[in-house]
Amino acid sequence: MENPATEQQSVGRRVRTVTLIPLEAEDRDQFVRDNQAAFNYGALEEFGHRDDHLEEDGQIISRATIERSIDGGEAYRIVKDGRKVGGLVIRTRRNRGELELLFVHPECHSMGIGQAAWRAVERLHPEVRVWETCTPYFEKRNIHFYVNRLGFHIVEFFNGHHRDPHDPDPSSPDGHDGMFRFEKRMKEKQ
Repeated sequence: MENPATEQQSVGRRVRTVTLIPLEAEDRDQFVRDNQAAFNYGALEEFGHRDDHLEEDGQIISRATIERSIDGGEAYRIVKDGRKVGGLVIRTRRNRGELELLFVHPECHSMGIGQAAWRAVERLHPEVRVWETCTPYFEKRNIHFYVNRLGFHIVEFFNGHHRDPHDPDPSSPDGHDGMFRFEKRMKEKQ
């Protein structure tokens, strides 16, 4: 196991320290369930009990989607005070990186945990000059987080008139319909 990355984030007068720990095989199933619960919470906040945004079996994100991300990237648990409070999956290739998944347990929202976890990612991969991620149009909390807290910029909006060229099923009527793509260009070190 690699050395975990630790980052502190000030929130008001409180300081949040989080550690990123590489995902262990025996924690994979719980990671998937925790990710689904966090994503479902966001959709429930926005849509209530409507289910027209679900991928499978009442889930806003399918197990298969999460597992593909884990298998193709670096997966980490976000740990605070010895407790698993979220997780993330990233992919890097030379000077480009992609944030595949980032979730924090709903009861830990607005505590600076996601922001501290992202700062730890940036420290883990100083070689990355451009980070990219996507989020659905209805996830206002995510859009706020990426733009106003982490410094990402919206660079594209995928919809029925502008399809995602990387969509695994471009013939799908909903595909990535209504997805924002974000980029964060890292500043050169002086």
